Amino acid sequence: MHTPGTLTVSLPRLRRGGRGHGAVGSSRGLPLRSNDMIGAGGRATSGRGLADRLGGLAFGGDYNPEQWDEEVWAEDDELMRRARVNLATVGVFSWALLEPEEGRYEFGWLDEHLDRLHANGVAVDLATPTASPPPWFTLAHPDALPVTPDGARLTHGSRDTYCLAAPAYRAAARGIADALARRYGDHPAVALWHVHNEYATLCWCDHTAEAFRGWLRHKYRALHALNDAWGTAFWSQRYHDWDQIMPPRATQWHHNPGQTLDFRRFFSDLALQAYRDQRNAIRAHSDRPVTTNLMLPGYQNLDLWAFGREVDVVAVDHYPAAPGVDAAADTAFGGDRARSFGGGRPWLLMEQGTNTVYAGDRTLAKEPGEILRHSLSHIAHGSDGALFFQWRQSKAGAETWHSAMVPHAGPDSRIFREVTELGAVVDRLREVAGSTVTAQVAVLHDADAWWALNVESMPSSALDYHTTLKRAHRALWDAGVVTDFAHPEHELDRYRLVVAPALFLLSDAGAENLRRYVEGGGTLLVQHFAGAVDERLHARLGGYPAPALREALGIRVEELRPLRRDEKITLSDGTRAAEWSESVQLAGAEAVASYTHGMLAGRPALTRHRFGAGHGWYLSTVPDPEDHTALVHRLLAEVGVVSAWPPGVEAVTRGRLLFLLNHGADTVPLPRPAHDLVTDRVVADVPPGGCAVLRTDEGA
Repeated sequence: MHTPGTLTVSLPRLRRGGRGHGAVGSSRGLPLRSNDMIGAGGRATSGRGLADRLGGLAFGGDYNPEQWDEEVWAEDDELMRRARVNLATVGVFSWALLEPEEGRYEFGWLDEHLDRLHANGVAVDLATPTASPPPWFTLAHPDALPVTPDGARLTHGSRDTYCLAAPAYRAAARGIADALARRYGDHPAVALWHVHNEYATLCWCDHTAEAFRGWLRHKYRALHALNDAWGTAFWSQRYHDWDQIMPPRATQWHHNPGQTLDFRRFFSDLALQAYRDQRNAIRAHSDRPVTTNLMLPGYQNLDLWAFGREVDVVAVDHYPAAPGVDAAADTAFGGDRARSFGGGRPWLLMEQGTNTVYAGDRTLAKEPGEILRHSLSHIAHGSDGALFFQWRQSKAGAETWHSAMVPHAGPDSRIFREVTELGAVVDRLREVAGSTVTAQVAVLHDADAWWALNVESMPSSALDYHTTLKRAHRALWDAGVVTDFAHPEHELDRYRLVVAPALFLLSDAGAENLRRYVEGGGTLLVQHFAGAVDERLHARLGGYPAPALREALGIRVEELRPLRRDEKITLSDGTRAAEWSESVQLAGAEAVASYTHGMLAGRPALTRHRFGAGHGWYLSTVPDPEDHTALVHRLLAEVGVVSAWPPGVEAVTRGRLLFLLNHGADTVPLPRPAHDLVTDRVVADVPPGGCAVLRTDEGA
């Protein structure tokens, strides 16, 4: 129950230091405790959703009033009204203020800000501050600081200075989550709970080692099973006691691949259990939805499918990695993944930068209009809002130069004017909240395949998982096609085309699922080095890929032949390629294009196999982007998925609304004039760089 004023509560002190069991739980590791299973699929079973509470889409961002004074707060109130902000994320990094010393909580300042925001018509996404433990915690519990692979223990001085396996940290995190939920569980301002921030810091300390061994004991039950899975007969690595097993810390040369893969799986499960700890503490006192902000695409060592099943709404932070049209494509990539991890449900863009494009060694500014285009793209691809980090640009601290809705220049600035214009557009789009997006094409994504491709001693350093994944999505985006992501073991029958761009690791169940998909009438494009290992990272014997997938593709890969760093090849159909080649034998498939160089001259490079009612395609090399896109366009035409709009136009239908984003250089006419919700007037075309949102019964 919320009550005004300052509250100081003393709770029993945490046990200092010491070693704990650090047990973790998951379907792969230790069994879930009974209180981990709350609600269907981990979702809240009561209360209204975020869109219902807001009456439409969310608009706003991280708000850190503790960095400012009363004069600025008064201006914030006025500027938020002007920009139509209706949701503010509060408290993400406020642990040192909320709990200034162990067990003593001070909520008075937060009471005032939540009450003030509520009075100003702004709902709150209330965060637990556990991504940034306060100085007192790390001094009291030095064993909870993270340890690097080479054994160095990090010190306090940044955020994310914690080990998820440390009992003291887990207890402290549950404690602050419980205290916040007890006080604000039914506060009228709170519309959403935000657990932690951007899980998760990796750690290789003794707490982690003990938790890792517990996870392995549950998974393998017996040491002989672990030894078999990890292939410990090689390099004299056989284990005879569980206590001999350590995390993959720094060593002389290559780590054991199975150990490395299982450590990644373990740590994802550890992070998920840490999230559940706090979520369950919150749910004991509140019926508001609970989430955490995920980072895309590869920043976090997380199985995002698993997190998608546990959160009430998938929430992501997205920052483009390149400017211009590449940023637009990257935005669609992030939106499609976020929607897919939630099973197609609406999701939430928790963070983006108003003027932030990360490009290698520098942060670039966005061009005028890109704040609107990027935000509309996220909403088109399923987000129930557009939030930013942060509301007001910090005047001090580690992220002083991170852009914000109110920049250092203040409200008399291009950035704030564009933010205010976007707020009006988001308000006009409120009817789209809660609606969904339907895709006819899917790209396969699996965290196991990602982690497996990152192990040491691979045939080529050019085998980058997310680069390959993005390349496949980009070809579909260039064709004007909305794409889902799917796991290899998901039901795929609703898709006309499925692309498997980086499926190095493939389970027997996944291979059989893909075989059934093709046999049932689907079209599958599998790209190089696919299904070469099973879920234990054991190489497939008798040729690649997995037997069930070989049957669907009608081929057998006999030999892998990575290309030299600067080597370029041309296939028989003129396709230019690089990086990789394979010796492919036909086993029922036909060669669509062949190699023209070296020992592979005349051997198949691109194959097609009629299998059952469908077609299995196999691409054994890496075409140049233009040629790869041409192949994808060919397959889309064959399955009847073709955009009605010219190249450069991103067209997405969500619910009753058609979103049109013109990334091209030419004005695009509409079939007939229609009312545009972006400009709130009737339009006949979409200019270069322009956007339009039309009701499908008026302008589609």
